[in-house]
Amino acid sequence: MTFETIRVLVAGVGGASLGTELLKCLRDAGRYTVFGCDVSPYAYGHYQEGVAETFLIRKESYVESILELCRKRKIGVVVPGGEEPLRLLSESAHKLEESGVLVAANSQRVIGICSNKALLFEALSGLGVPAPRTTSIRQMSELERLESVPYPSVVKPATDTGGSRFVYLASDPREAAVQVSYLLKNRRIALVQEYLPLEGGEFTVGTLTLPDGRFIGSVAMRRIFDAQLSVLSRTEMGLISSGYSQGLIDDFPEVRAQAERIAMALSSVGPLNVQGRVRAGTFMPFEINPRFSASTYLRAMAGFNELDIYLRSLLEESSPTGYRVHPGYYLRSLCELRVSEGDIKR
Repeated sequence: MTFETIRVLVAGVGGASLGTELLKCLRDAGRYTVFGCDVSPYAYGHYQEGVAETFLIRKESYVESILELCRKRKIGVVVPGGEEPLRLLSESAHKLEESGVLVAANSQRVIGICSNKALLFEALSGLGVPAPRTTSIRQMSELERLESVPYPSVVKPATDTGGSRFVYLASDPREAAVQVSYLLKNRRIALVQEYLPLEGGEFTVGTLTLPDGRFIGSVAMRRIFDAQLSVLSRTEMGLISSGYSQGLIDDFPEVRAQAERIAMALSSVGPLNVQGRVRAGTFMPFEINPRFSASTYLRAMAGFNELDIYLRSLLEESSPTGYRVHPGYYLRSLCELRVSEGDIKR
C-alpha cells in the first residue's frame, strides 16, 4: 500500500470545528484521498475544498453507517472529528478493525478517563500532578461541599466540555449552587474547580505518542485574548476562554515538559491536548482532551502535522521523522461560504 492509495474519512465535519481543521491537515499533507461525513446536511465540511467526497450518515445508526460507507469507498482509516464521534467510534474500534478499518484515536482507557473530568482529576491527584482544586457533585445533597471551595471558581459539567460548553465563572457559593443545580437537573455530574488567574498565561499544548508507546513531541501555544472569538466570558473576576485558540507558538520548554509528563503519566498512546494556566511557575491543567484538538491545524502550520505523523505510524508506511517548529503568532477568524439550495447535501 502506498500513501496515494490511502483513503481517510473524517467523521464529523461541522463548521468551525475539529473536523474541518483535520480536513486541512490531511489536505496539506498531500498524501491521502480525503473523505468527510456528518449527520447534518449543513456541516461546513461538506463544501470545503480539498475533500474528494462527503456523505450524510444516519445518527441513529452512526457506527453502522460509517462501516457501510467505508466498505463502499474502500476507506481504511477513520478520524473522529468531535467528542461524540470519538466516543462512538472508540467504543466500536474492535468492530471497525475486524472490517479492516482503523480508528485514529487514543486508547479506550485514556479516552474513558479524560472524557469524564471527575475521573480525570481524581487520576491526576493520584498521580501527583499539580492541578487546580476540583470537586465533583453528583446530587443535590452534596451542595454543602461548595462552602470549602475557593472562589472565584469554574463550574462545568464533568462530560462534554469541548469548546467550553456550559462553563460558568462563579463568584461565591450561591452563584455556584445555581449553576450546579442546573447541571444536576439536566442529569450531568457537576464539577467545581478553583479558578486559575490569567497572569501567568494560558497555554494549549498538543502532545503526540505513537501506538507503540514512542513519544514524538509536543507544541505549545500561549493563548491571546484580544479577539472576542477566543473569549467565552470576561468579567471583573476573570476570563474564561472559548474553544477557538490563537496565540504565540514558541518553545516554552517548562510548559511543554509538564504537558509531556502528564501524557506519560496517563499512558497516552495517541493525541492528547492539555490546556492549562501557569501559577507560581507551574503549568497546571484545567482541561485535558484525549484527541486531536481544534488547534491541530495551527500546529500543522507551525511545522508539526501531528495527524499526518500519527497516520503514517498507524499504517506502518514509514517511521516518523523529526520536525521543526516555526515560532510566531498563529491567528484565526471565521470564514463564510455560499451554497445554493440545490447543492445542499442530500
